[in-house]
Amino acid sequence: MDRKSEIELKKKSLLLSKDILNSVVEKFGEKVDVIYDKRNRSKIMVNPEIIVETAIFLRDHHGFDHVESASGTDYPKEDQIEINYHLGSYVNPDLFPYVLVLSTKTSRSDPKSNSLINIFPSVEYFERETYEMLGVYFIGHPRNERFLLPEDWADIPPLRKDFRLKGR
Repeated sequence: MDRKSEIELKKKSLLLSKDILNSVVEKFGEKVDVIYDKRNRSKIMVNPEIIVETAIFLRDHHGFDHVESASGTDYPKEDQIEINYHLGSYVNPDLFPYVLVLSTKTSRSDPKSNSLINIFPSVEYFERETYEMLGVYFIGHPRNERFLLPEDWADIPPLRKDFRLKGR
């Protein structure tokens, strides 16, 4: 690829992300924050009560059709757990290189979030892992149950910052 084509591709990518981010902010207003916008990567933080509505909007209006991965981060000092969904598209060629991180936070002391499984079926195992490893219960998910840890696991979720291995 020559230099001119590369520059044009970068411009197109940035315009695409700006269009997507602007439409989300326009639709949801103060309930959404743009955390970053880089080439082919953007992150938005939404209030927990609009996570499902935002996911539906991104699917129906922008062509995000699957969750490529999901993760969670424990913030004990803030009493928060952040949930991150990495959205992508198989059907829109303009979105092939683009990943949009859809994030929300939940209380660490009562970690619950609405599941995105009815919007993006590919999220099934990611939400199950987040349930098991961080203790986030996904409302509407049919299988909030273990699949990685032993059946007799009786300790706190192992990705919580205050988890300690016994004997160390």
